[in-house]
Amino acid sequence: MSQGEAAVRGTAKPQDQGWAWIVLLAAVLLQGLTLGFPCCIGVFFTDLQHEFQASNSQTSWFPSIMVAVLHGGGPLCSVLVKRFGCRFVVMLGGLLSGLGMVSSSFCKSISQLYLTAGLITGLGSCFSFQAGVTVLGYYFVRWQTLANAVASTGVSLGFTLWPLLSQYLLDEMGWRNTFLIFGGILLNCCVCGAIMRPVQLASGSVPQPAKPEEEPGSRAEEAQLFNGASPYHPTLQQHSRRTKCFQMLQKYLAFDIFCQNKGYQIYTIGVTWMMMGFALPHIYLVPYAIHNGVEEHKAALLISIIGFINIFIRPLTGLLSGHRVFTGRRIYLFSLATLLCGLSNFICVISAEFSVLILYCIILSIAMSGVGALVFQVLMDVVGMDRFSSALGLFTVLESITILIGPPLTGLLVDITGDFHYVFYNSSFFLISAALFMGPSFCALEKKNKLREASKPRLDNPSRYQYSETSAEPKAQSQSPPAVEYITSI
Repeated sequence: MSQGEAAVRGTAKPQDQGWAWIVLLAAVLLQGLTLGFPCCIGVFFTDLQHEFQASNSQTSWFPSIMVAVLHGGGPLCSVLVKRFGCRFVVMLGGLLSGLGMVSSSFCKSISQLYLTAGLITGLGSCFSFQAGVTVLGYYFVRWQTLANAVASTGVSLGFTLWPLLSQYLLDEMGWRNTFLIFGGILLNCCVCGAIMRPVQLASGSVPQPAKPEEEPGSRAEEAQLFNGASPYHPTLQQHSRRTKCFQMLQKYLAFDIFCQNKGYQIYTIGVTWMMMGFALPHIYLVPYAIHNGVEEHKAALLISIIGFINIFIRPLTGLLSGHRVFTGRRIYLFSLATLLCGLSNFICVISAEFSVLILYCIILSIAMSGVGALVFQVLMDVVGMDRFSSALGLFTVLESITILIGPPLTGLLVDITGDFHYVFYNSSFFLISAALFMGPSFCALEKKNKLREASKPRLDNPSRYQYSETSAEPKAQSQSPPAVEYITSI
């Protein structure tokens, strides 16, 4: 038994009651501290530019690295959780987050911020958030769906409160002292981790994962290749290392699903492309408003408006999409929400008046709620829960790459042209083109599958999801939930 598994089975605690709800409250706070934190960086954008004499492109690398590491660190977090347990990883993440922001307050150049606030704080936030979500799967069984929905409200609370707190502290103390205080605030992730005491699962409540089926002939080939060889033979050891490496990639970065499942291909490419423009308004909205004469307090309020509306709209979107009418068709709701995100950006191009920007934030927040509520649900529909954890690994790594490069490239365009409107032009282009790619592509795939099914004898149990073309891997005889899931949120 690994240390992580031992930690999970440590102390006997009842599930779905008692201490589980305290853990849920800690998970809400964790999501507000981690996922909600990057939204306030736009408040410091102008001050950091003046402090380090940096361009828009140079300054935007700092939040881009933070968000990219927050999204793309899932596989590493999953390995650590399996090895050391959720509680340890949450507390490690809180320590890294606090250390990163405290170090940022002493930075002498913008490049140093890339390492401290970008890489260290981003990685710490990733560890705390994703391990905090994972532990809910051990504390909740009957109410697991409710627990995850309640925990996700922490993101919206963070979006609402972080910008207001940031602007107040910035006015009172300057950005360096504010970053120092933020380091202390993020250390509260360690407190949340301490609350997440290991829980001993009831006997038989979580079955042991079925052993992966070996490819036919693999044993015979290995025996033929290494017949008579010592287990310590260098060739055998090298083969064993390659096999273990391949198994790790298969578990956390399932390329086989990408090659075999057309629906997963389309969705992954579409979301990866979408992320080039999705994060742009969060980073540049406040600088854009200040650039056009809006007071700093009002500019920071714009991000809070987006977060406040998300608190109410995101759960409603989740309930609506959960209706059986939308089973197998959530991808079209997701594409529609993405399209609305892209179209809403044209409001900022028309006018930069504060009242117009409020209208923009309301519409953008409604569309964002749809994207955030559906992005992982659609992925579950496409690949199924038996391979969701593996498919999510490759999915988050690819989207983190475009999250990383999107804002700096747009900042470079703004530096060259001197026009902030290109932020919203770029965002609209990537969002609208992604929506127009995913929706029609899934529609064509669905028609293709219907024609294929019509030409075959009718099956007793047709596939639940019409656009999931093929199963990437034979299902195990005894299906069990993954030991570790790493989940990101938008």
